[in-house]
Amino acid sequence: MVASDSFAEFLREQLEPLGRVTLRRMFGKTGVFCDGVMFGMVTDNMLYLRVDDDNREAFEEAASSPPLNYAKGGNTIDLSFWRAPERLFDEPDELVAWARLALAAARRVASKRGRAAKKRSRHAG
Repeated sequence: MVASDSFAEFLREQLEPLGRVTLRRMFGKTGVFCDGVMFGMVTDNMLYLRVDDDNREAFEEAASSPPLNYAKGGNTIDLSFWRAPERLFDEPDELVAWARLALAAARRVASKRGRAAKKRSRHAG
């Protein structure tokens, strides 16, 4: 389920220190973007943040909640978005700190995908 208007506005306000934060509905959820890079997702008014190998240790507390995933062909596919701990919504500075880590992870993933796409396009011709 997508983010409610009030939750979306709350996130935009809280995450303003990151830069231009926008939210966009997609796949029945809401993507959270900063300067065009998706670093979070919202479903049922719960924020999930991007996790990769470089920031996974910092997100240990978030690992207690199951990550966003979906079923495909009888398998569960992990989307690498972990639920932000509820306490962060009472600690704005820490919420922004966690969001910065997620944004950095999202940028690393985007960079890797960009390099992979360039390699594929060079070999396609």
